[in-house]
Amino acid sequence: MRPVRVRVPATSANLGPGFDAFGLALTLYDELTVTPGGSGVTVKVVGPGAGEVALDESHLVVRAIRAGLESLGAAVPGFTLRCENRIPHGRGLGSSSAAIVGGLAAAYGLTGTPLDRDKVVSLAHEIEGHPDNVAASALGGFTIAWTEGDTGRAIRLEPVAGLSAVAYIPDTRVLTKEARGLLPSAVPHEDAAANAGKAALLVAALTSRPELLLTATEDRLHQEYRESAMPESLALVHKLRGSGLPAIVSGAGPTVLVLGYPAGSPPAAPDGWSRYELGIDPVGVQVWSEEVR
Repeated sequence: MRPVRVRVPATSANLGPGFDAFGLALTLYDELTVTPGGSGVTVKVVGPGAGEVALDESHLVVRAIRAGLESLGAAVPGFTLRCENRIPHGRGLGSSSAAIVGGLAAAYGLTGTPLDRDKVVSLAHEIEGHPDNVAASALGGFTIAWTEGDTGRAIRLEPVAGLSAVAYIPDTRVLTKEARGLLPSAVPHEDAAANAGKAALLVAALTSRPELLLTATEDRLHQEYRESAMPESLALVHKLRGSGLPAIVSGAGPTVLVLGYPAGSPPAAPDGWSRYELGIDPVGVQVWSEEVR
């Protein structure tokens, strides 16, 4: 087996009204190198997560590699994994989904098996528990994900030409489990109906009618319920939307994303926040089986 290189994009899920269904792949990447050999696992991490994540078999990428190899009926006793991370952890940009999808793609590369992206979505959903982020990470572009029984599925749609995103990332983190715990078990029928309409409109806005993004990104199911976990994020969303910009909470937060804004001239980030100007990744995870240079 030859070394494998993987590049996997950050993602933003929900996109306002598309709760647990919509995802968008972004041009911010983690890169993995897996070099087979030996009988144990060595993990090296550079960037976000360095000094924090496990460096053994419990590392999320390692677990995903093992799951991918098992699904392919293969085994690699030992390997060295190098993670060059750029996706911030705990910020709502799909870092865990990138780890899972990247690990599964690496398994395909190690075995020389052509990458089956639909199977990657299904396997990643089993590990992650919900398919929205993993779908965008695996397929690229704009994705709609759903479940059939216990199986995660997704389709990719082509985003409108020139679509971009500006991410405002605070220093603080919010755990997805914490954010989900703030959601009510039931919502008013009026709110559910409103979100259904806006989610349908958002499909049109993201694929052909970007002038509708401000209206189409209105949400009444999850963002406001999570305000106590990220009050500064919700305040920024309200401020940006009040200025006519289609701002949303990215995934479970606390990152705020503005869609469709012209790259190169976004509003300034608040004090203590970072600002990333991003495009839309068109292809999702990529894997190469070749000698590492």
